[in-house]
Amino acid sequence: MDILYKFIVSFIAGIGAGLGTGFAGMSAAAVISPVLITFLNMPAYQAVGIALASDVLASAVSTVQYWKNKNIDLKNGIIMMISVLCFTLIGSYVASIVPNALMGNFSVFMTLLLGIKFIVKPVMTTKEKMESVSKKKRIIQSIICGSIIGFICGFIGAGGGMMMLLILTSVLGYELKTAVGTSVLIMTFTALTGAISHFSIGGIPDITTLIFCVVSTLIFARVAAKYANKAEPKVLNRITGIVLALIGSIILLVNLI
Repeated sequence: MDILYKFIVSFIAGIGAGLGTGFAGMSAAAVISPVLITFLNMPAYQAVGIALASDVLASAVSTVQYWKNKNIDLKNGIIMMISVLCFTLIGSYVASIVPNALMGNFSVFMTLLLGIKFIVKPVMTTKEKMESVSKKKRIIQSIICGSIIGFICGFIGAGGGMMMLLILTSVLGYELKTAVGTSVLIMTFTALTGAISHFSIGGIPDITTLIFCVVSTLIFARVAAKYANKAEPKVLNRITGIVLALIGSIILLVNLI
C-alpha cells in the first residue's frame, strides 16, 4: 500500500485521537481503531494494538501538562486505576464466557452524547467545592467507580476514557481540568497494559503505521493539553464538547461506510 496514503490516514487519525486525549482524557483507541480498520483494511486486533500504543505516549505527555498545572488528583487517581485494572480483567473473563453483542458502538455513542452534554450543560464545579468532600468518602467512591469502569471496559472492550470522564465529573463531582488530568493519568497505565498484552499475543503490527499514529497522536495531545490547562472553564467545556461531538459523529459515519 502506498506509504503516502498510510501517512495521511494515520496522521488524520492521530489528530482526532490527540485532541480527544489532550482535551477530554479520551482513549485514542476510540478514534484510531475504526479509522485504521476502515481505510487501511487492517485486522481489528492490530488496529487496537496500534491505538493503545499511541495512547500510552499521548496520555503520558498530557499527564505531564496537567501535573505541571496541579490538575491531577494523584492519590484517588491511583486508587481508581488499581480498581479499573483489576475489574477490567474480571470483565474480560466474564465477556469470554457470556455471549455479548449488545454494546458494540458503546464508546462511540458515549463520545457523542458526552460531547453534547458538555456543550449544553458545562461542568462548572470549582476545586474548592471538589475538595470539600471527605477523604474517606472520596477513596470509597474511587474504588467503587473504578470497579464499575473497569468491568464495563473489560466486558465490552471500549469506553474507558469516556466512562472515567463521565463518572469523575457527574458522580464524583470533579472540576473538569482535574477530571481530565486524572483520567489521562489512569489511561497511561491502562493503555500500556493493553498494548503490551496485544503485542505479546498478536505480535508487532505494521511498523510504519504504528510510528505515524504514535507521533501524530503525541503532537496533538501535547498541543491540546497545553491549551486546555490555560483555558477558562466555560471555554474548555465548549471546546471539549465540540471535539467529542465531532469525533463521535465522524466515527459513526466511518462505521456506516
